Amino acid sequence: MLGKTKKFLRANHIFYEKEHVNPLMETEKVYVLKFGLTPEKMEHRFTVEHSYTWTGRIKINKISLRLHGQQHPREFHNEAELLHYLKKHIKHFEKNNKK
Repeated sequence: MLGKTKKFLRANHIFYEKEHVNPLMETEKVYVLKFGLTPEKMEHRFTVEHSYTWTGRIKINKISLRLHGQQHPREFHNEAELLHYLKKHIKHFEKNNKK
């Protein structure tokens, strides 16, 4: 899941770690991908809420991007919108994290 996003992060030398969370009360599954410029400072994260269709395919319902210190996450409907946002803001992201 999020293969193009992971490839983009690797190409820009951004570290990430992934995990699956299965909430007890909701039917949606949650996939969390934390990322940052160093393995010690992974302060940003993607949260993907997804479910499965009756044929077993994954259906992404919502992708939330929460950057460090951000109060309200940015929400995307698919991976293409997320990649478009990341490509536009990668220079700003790298500049702020090198301080």
